[in-house]
Amino acid sequence: MSANKYIIIVAGGTGSRINNSVPKQFIEINGKPVIIYTINRFYEFDKDIRVCIAVHPDYLNHLESLLQKYFPNKSIKFTKGGETRFHSVKNALALINDNDGVIGIHDAARPMVSVETIQRCFDTAQKTGNATPAIPVNESLRLVAENKNTAVLRSNYRIIQTPQCFQAALIKKAFEQGYNDGFTDDASVLEKAGHTINLVEGNTENIKITYPADLIIAQHYLK
Repeated sequence: MSANKYIIIVAGGTGSRINNSVPKQFIEINGKPVIIYTINRFYEFDKDIRVCIAVHPDYLNHLESLLQKYFPNKSIKFTKGGETRFHSVKNALALINDNDGVIGIHDAARPMVSVETIQRCFDTAQKTGNATPAIPVNESLRLVAENKNTAVLRSNYRIIQTPQCFQAALIKKAFEQGYNDGFTDDASVLEKAGHTINLVEGNTENIKITYPADLIIAQHYLK
């Protein structure tokens, strides 16, 4: 029997870099908020997936009204986001009372993740303990350090995406650690706890909406 599936959607940011009056996850694209597209993508993958959202405290009421409008028949849990992504995810993990399931963690502002990428991540995590989607770097890279810059092999690097998926017991245990500035994503938390990270194929259009130009790309893909 397959494990229960959960997705934590991290929506704790304020979207300061996108120069908008509301956070990027609540910006409307083609008449619908970004976070609604994101949630829908996971229901496309599995209509029974359990959704948990960590949202900025100032937008709790706004999120609740959106969920009532777009998902009146779904039981979606939500909680306050924390000071950092680490703390937001930790708050959301507390909503999940299951140590045997598989938990995915995804950026609210990545509405263009493919169902195929989601499937690969959950399947691999269930088999191996964890999975993180990644794509190759298609630009030249230089390492800048100590007032010098040096060419590096781009084939040695990958661009990391979400959802990052984990066996529930492993990721819950990893988040019992104290916060570390080196926690750039959820995989880095598990890695710090002594686990090897498994990379799987992501999809190139699975960008994180961060800058105004990203909205134009998203508008095209989400038509």
